[in-house]
Amino acid sequence: MAEPGHRSADEDGQDPAVESSSDPTAGKGKKKPPLWRELLVLIGTALVLTILIQTFLARVYVIPSPSMEQTLHGCTGPCFGDRVLVDKLTYDFADIEPGDVVVFRGPDSWGQNEFFSEEPGNPVVAGLRSIASLVGLAPPNERDFVKRVIAVGGQTVECCDDQHRVKVDGKPLDEPYIYWQPGTSPEDHKPFSPVKVPEGHLWVMGDNRTNSSDSRVQGGGGVAGTVPEDNVIGKARAIVLPPSRWQGIGDHNPQVVALGAPAWQTGLPAGAGLAAAWPVVWFTRKVRRRLTSSSQP
Repeated sequence: MAEPGHRSADEDGQDPAVESSSDPTAGKGKKKPPLWRELLVLIGTALVLTILIQTFLARVYVIPSPSMEQTLHGCTGPCFGDRVLVDKLTYDFADIEPGDVVVFRGPDSWGQNEFFSEEPGNPVVAGLRSIASLVGLAPPNERDFVKRVIAVGGQTVECCDDQHRVKVDGKPLDEPYIYWQPGTSPEDHKPFSPVKVPEGHLWVMGDNRTNSSDSRVQGGGGVAGTVPEDNVIGKARAIVLPPSRWQGIGDHNPQVVALGAPAWQTGLPAGAGLAAAWPVVWFTRKVRRRLTSSSQP
């Protein structure tokens, strides 16, 4: 046994005190990489993640025109329109429904988008703009459009009834989202003959009904104005910029009223709520009585 106050040698016979004193790096941590390198790694990782997310999951888009006013605010002069988050995953698991606000690539039959963005001549500015477009801070591709789905494949759409409402399969639509800009009214709804939407296609229109270049006129209108479902990039979910307009984007189905559900079905929610209320009230009273009786001496 070692004497008190005497250090024992390690397995190699080396005194630990001598070994530590002979190592000039003992007690010093590993040298950290320079800050600039860490920043480059951080920025590179962020860009890769951004590209992956926007390619497969979601992307932020600039709203470039007033065709979806007042649901989505477009640009006035320099592009200060809404930025919307577009869900690119939903339609891998669900069908596109009437009322959905979708972003899609314009078909070949469609002309130039309502918004034109002049390409910068300076290559540095062009590069910065390309990077900014990844996070929705620059104008989108000129072939990308945003509209609301009015009818899907197999349905027949036409305009209008005697109250200037668009009809699908002969029934008028309920469209509370329509915006009639100053100086216009439902009477300005341009009529069009019945169009049967081909299977796998969509009939889309802007909420700003008198200032939207959509299925009614693109490609000459009619079947040529419909959009293949395969062209849909995703569903617009929420306004993310500017902060003053943070909100979800409604997907009210305009055909709900047009389909004319039986009157008894409209009372189902209220009936279900009433039926569920009775057991809740009964259980609450029973618990209250039990607590009251247990608290009495």
